[in-house]
Amino acid sequence: MGVTRFAQHLVMLSITSGALSMGNAAFAQRYNPEESPVWQQLKKTVFEQRAINASINNTIRLDIASRAEDASIVPIVLRTITPQKPERFIKKLWLIIDNNPSPIGVVFNLTPESGRADIETRVRVENSTFVRAVAETNDGSLFMDVKTIAAAGGCTVPGGADDSSANMGKMKFRLDEDVELNKPNLAKLMVSHPNFSGLSKEDSRVQYIKHLVVRYGGREIMSADIDFTISKNPTFNFYFLPTEKGELKAEIVDTNDLKFETSLAIKPES
Repeated sequence: MGVTRFAQHLVMLSITSGALSMGNAAFAQRYNPEESPVWQQLKKTVFEQRAINASINNTIRLDIASRAEDASIVPIVLRTITPQKPERFIKKLWLIIDNNPSPIGVVFNLTPESGRADIETRVRVENSTFVRAVAETNDGSLFMDVKTIAAAGGCTVPGGADDSSANMGKMKFRLDEDVELNKPNLAKLMVSHPNFSGLSKEDSRVQYIKHLVVRYGGREIMSADIDFTISKNPTFNFYFLPTEKGELKAEIVDTNDLKFETSLAIKPES
């Protein structure tokens, strides 16, 4: 079942989970992350009651502020310490925000071509909630890190007049350092897109990025199935592992089936 369609079945469960907007400490004291009704449903439906281990030696680490300054644009980082090697690598990362209207915000599919599985982006957070990063390694093992954040209204805030609709789909790669062969290199993908959630009383438009794929030299580095949890004008920081010169290419598709792409020629010095 697709991310959005599955999330729709969880909307009422999320709303009735009893987690209202409150201080982070009060939320953490009142709720147990394992007892979250949304999480219990996800464990059953998505993970089929498989064992999910606490993150061991930072297999996956979630970095997010304990309180959102702007709940519609919350920076979030998924960090790992294990290099992406063919014999052992993280093949999938779920970002789950329990009390969002759509709890599964994004699912990243990763390959050894990334060299490193760290990803950074920005998200919307509707209520104080548990936020989870679940990693699946290529041997099928699951690991999870859980944090709490105090927030309110990030998914229902109006898109505003400055939605950059005229520039919808424009994308650009940015590399802050020279690319080196045979090592993970950090890249940033910037996308102009309003990612309308349809949940604002003032703005009922629904149009957001639903799929992203990034390739280098024709080989997939990562792909992502995305919901409106990702903030408007999203950015994605990720790694890629070049072994020779080639083309870094990104393609996106939104919920109106509009397709956009960008590319960057990579000519490493060494």
